[in-house]
Amino acid sequence: MLNMDFARRVVVHTGEQEWLASPSGGVDRKPLAREEAERGHATSIVRYKPGASFSRHEHPLGEEILVLEGVFSDETGDYPAGTYLRNPPGTGHAPFSKPGCTLLVKLHQFDKRDRTPVRINTQKTPWLPGIGGLEVMPLHEFEHEHVALVKWPANERFQPHRHFGGEEIYVISGEFCDENGRYPQGTWIRSPHLSQHHPFVDQETVIWVKTGHLPVEQAS
Repeated sequence: MLNMDFARRVVVHTGEQEWLASPSGGVDRKPLAREEAERGHATSIVRYKPGASFSRHEHPLGEEILVLEGVFSDETGDYPAGTYLRNPPGTGHAPFSKPGCTLLVKLHQFDKRDRTPVRINTQKTPWLPGIGGLEVMPLHEFEHEHVALVKWPANERFQPHRHFGGEEIYVISGEFCDENGRYPQGTWIRSPHLSQHHPFVDQETVIWVKTGHLPVEQAS
């Protein structure tokens, strides 16, 4: 098990992690949270080398992907950098990448009732005005769970706030900051239910953020 105590805050600077080989040749991973070696809850950075593929597999509790670099593909299409995908519980596929790609991947973390497939090219989706100078791009919501991209202009400050159901952030570009530290591109942050912070940025920054999805009661 790795980082499976959802009552604790976790910060991982993925740029400092080593790549670990997966069971499929040409596919490497940086594990961020994991329940078991090859099954159950998992959050990882995944890299496909050019021409690499993964055998067909099923997702009993879904798969969520953000394409960070390159082009990710499966039998449903080709998905360039910036694509956000959700494969609902019970679906399966045989993924591959001709030019290579890097992904943020979350497995086995859906509500069983969340059955909506999602394919969003965020490079072609308009930003919406958010609070203050923020811009927001909603990606998915199901009951209390919300997923979005958030663009912070340089020198933006946000009000202190608390996260019911926790918050998870991946820094896509720039540097995200709060009173606890500074988080450069590639940082993954998971904050528990009712955690609080006062975020800000010094430079333009884009983050992927998910809220409301972590256990309300302490878990390990």
